[in-house]
Amino acid sequence: MHPAAPPSDDETYDLPCAEALLAGSLALMTGHAQSDCARQRSLMARKVRSNLFFLAQHPGVNAPFRTVLQRMHDHWDQLVQANPVGPAEPPARLAEAADLLPETRLWHPPAERLQ
Repeated sequence: MHPAAPPSDDETYDLPCAEALLAGSLALMTGHAQSDCARQRSLMARKVRSNLFFLAQHPGVNAPFRTVLQRMHDHWDQLVQANPVGPAEPPARLAEAADLLPETRLWHPPAERLQ
């Protein structure tokens, strides 16, 4: 692995492609573990699965690590298959508002449902 450039004040790093993809995947995995929103968890799981697929194909990754990544991809694939993403629009009942992401709580229903 290549040493990363020291962080600047805005917390940006100069990472090689595979390392950046791995770092992003680890951040998504942390978010997945900490999120209470089922939709958010499902979307993060799909992105983790995708990242693991591309990492396993990356030319900068050695064969043993590729095997680990492929097994992890299989695990996350099963997780995604078991928890499909629900509908894009938020639930209509206010009782379910606590399950929504903060930025979606104020969404209005589609126009065809307003009339």
